[in-house]
Amino acid sequence: MNEGKIGVFDSGYGGLTILNGIRKALPQYDYIYLGDNARAPYGTRSYEVVYDFTLQAVRHLFAQGCRLVILACNTASAKALRSIQQNDLPGIDPARRVLGVIRPTVELLGDLTRSRHIGVLGTPGTVNSHSYRLETTKIFPDVTVTEMACPMWVPLIENNEHTGPGADYFVKKYIDTIMERDPQIDTLVLACTHYPLLMDKIRLYLPEGIALVPQGEIVGTSLYDYLRRHPEMQTRLSTGGSIKFETTENPEKFNPLASLFTGSEVNASHITL
Repeated sequence: MNEGKIGVFDSGYGGLTILNGIRKALPQYDYIYLGDNARAPYGTRSYEVVYDFTLQAVRHLFAQGCRLVILACNTASAKALRSIQQNDLPGIDPARRVLGVIRPTVELLGDLTRSRHIGVLGTPGTVNSHSYRLETTKIFPDVTVTEMACPMWVPLIENNEHTGPGADYFVKKYIDTIMERDPQIDTLVLACTHYPLLMDKIRLYLPEGIALVPQGEIVGTSLYDYLRRHPEMQTRLSTGGSIKFETTENPEKFNPLASLFTGSEVNASHITL
């Protein structure tokens, strides 16, 4: 049965780190992962373009039978989520849901920071939206948020250069800069789903005692709690434990790098949005 899957959408590969976290917390459900790799990256695109592309992906996943779609992309969560939830979902199907990754991450931060100073590393689109600062202020008004765009990190990862010595310069540069801006930071959020692949290098240049927060496990735990609180959605989801991968790019290009993110073989289908 195709109806009842959970859709996970990202502009490219990074959302696979979110998918990993979700499947770890909720392995019993059926999933479709959609990467809009042919039009990536989203991080430098305008609000209007990100919204249009994201809505196309959501509609596609709904047509595939998804009852719930996770925007596993910080840029899409920052620029498109609210408009889709408020303006589009009521007309498409009020019983379906679209959720993002920013709110679940922010909700955890208050428990992590002792100094009440956090840093956010993300794409230019996420940082320029100030979504993390705005959401954090709503929940934890006493927390200071310093945001930093890292425009070179995604290209390094998607060109498989992130493990080489050339990546060290750009990792150190951004870490040093954000710590100079606020030396009191004790919690650093990786607000791009690609960035967990750089965690080993980031830790090399991060001062001791600073918590490094990737999003996959956070979103998985948050979704587990969401479904527990919303049994009406939980009962609509199919539980075959399957996973289907789709990409707007050539699968022969997508599959090898996607396999690097998932840690297992990926065989994606090509789709057009």
